[in-house]
Amino acid sequence: MAKKSAQTTLIHSDYAAPEGFSAYPTAIHHASTVLFKDVAAMRSGEWKEKNAYTYGLHGTPTTFTLEARLAEIEGGSFCLLAPSGLAAIAMADFALLKTGDDVLLPDNVYNPNRELGTWLTRDFGITARYYDPLIGAGIGAEIQPNTKLIWTEAPGSVSMEVPDLPAICKAAHDKGVLVALDNTWSAGLALRGFDLGVDIIMQALTKYQSGGSDVLMGALITRDRALNDRLALAHMRLGMGVSPDDAYLVMRGLPSMKLRFEAHDASARQVATWLKARPEIARVLHPAFADCPGHDIWQRDFSGAGGLFSVVFDAKYTEAQTDRFVDQLELFGLGYSWGGANSLVMPYRIQAMRSGWSDGGVLVRFNIGLEDTADLIADIEQALCAL
Repeated sequence: MAKKSAQTTLIHSDYAAPEGFSAYPTAIHHASTVLFKDVAAMRSGEWKEKNAYTYGLHGTPTTFTLEARLAEIEGGSFCLLAPSGLAAIAMADFALLKTGDDVLLPDNVYNPNRELGTWLTRDFGITARYYDPLIGAGIGAEIQPNTKLIWTEAPGSVSMEVPDLPAICKAAHDKGVLVALDNTWSAGLALRGFDLGVDIIMQALTKYQSGGSDVLMGALITRDRALNDRLALAHMRLGMGVSPDDAYLVMRGLPSMKLRFEAHDASARQVATWLKARPEIARVLHPAFADCPGHDIWQRDFSGAGGLFSVVFDAKYTEAQTDRFVDQLELFGLGYSWGGANSLVMPYRIQAMRSGWSDGGVLVRFNIGLEDTADLIADIEQALCAL
């Protein structure tokens, strides 16, 4: 080729970095356009098989590596990344449901998933129905001929009931229905969903996997290739791309995730135990506690608990009083999400979220972070004075 002009040289450099560089962090590969060696390579690459790079939306080495590592954690074979946990939930729904189909969701489902169910029913002709999260094998009686998918949460992310996943999965599979699990609470560390019969595992990587309260991302993980292919088509058609920079941040958090999860767990049990002895608190909703609904199932199926639990205040305290308690806290941020180093608190109007909720007191959810436990307890104690 003839000598290139200065302008062309700025774009087409002859330099290539030497091979052999090795370091612990996974490199961040940015790309929208992916270059092919030749036309044959372009035509032979299959984005769905992930045996070649075809376009940035379908993945780079950075996102492929994160997907593989997440699948390993859950004991799965395939993984698809989405821009948030809710995006991953929506991707599963749109992949597996069509007009005339029916989907079952637990009554304690993550509220945006409930709102998605309302949207599917109103605008797409897909019926979303809700079941008692402690129904177990009784779910079989709720399954209709048009039921295609059952969502589960272990435990419910606000009211903390623990479902009998093996019983639900068996009843569902006996009638040819798929089961999806929101396994975010355990981060895939404390609950092995596939071993209990689940078909799809959803993770909100926003939580423990990131650990920094600075990333939004979700994932769907499966073992079955045909099922993964159905999800992958929805992933492609919905344009579910994630930033390689965000993928890197999640990967950076993975090596310390188990250590952080165990630290959250230990601190949360200390704080919950202290709260259980307080006269202001009517109930502590923590699966590791014997009086939490589904505790026996938690003992059977789980190996840990993480940092998230809820309490119900004595019914004599009004919402205005518990709001003052929340506002008085100094070390607890008032904000959604969890799994980061900072402790969080969130009051919920649980009676409006759950059918048949009998407790009259205000429910408040805690995420216990990585601060010193004695400091957190002292903060809660001074805030209780605001009641």
